[in-house]
Amino acid sequence: MEGEATDDPFRNSCPDPPDIRESHIVSESPLVSRARKLLFRRMLVGVKDGRFFTGSLHCIDKQGNIILQDAVEYRSIRRSQSPMDQRCLGLILIPAACRSSCHVDCSITDQMSLLCLNR
Repeated sequence: MEGEATDDPFRNSCPDPPDIRESHIVSESPLVSRARKLLFRRMLVGVKDGRFFTGSLHCIDKQGNIILQDAVEYRSIRRSQSPMDQRCLGLILIPAACRSSCHVDCSITDQMSLLCLNR
């Protein structure tokens, strides 16, 4: 009885899946590793209509579209007392065609390592 309870016929029927992350990291390009360093950092992204968005970088694709997490929109309103109006948006996608500027919030040493072409 004890041997039957511990013997699972499906236990060893499937091989363990390979660790996809390890095999993927070995073959990734230098540009991908540089982009990976930017993940989850605070960013300030400007768009062509004058608005700015701050948030945590969640994703960037091959076309340059950016997804920001916990994003806040800032826009200038001429008719109000405050120079900037803000609203919380959450998860947003900023198309590369609309983007005019992009800044990463990090220390100077981190900025230099992100800008370095040899790393």
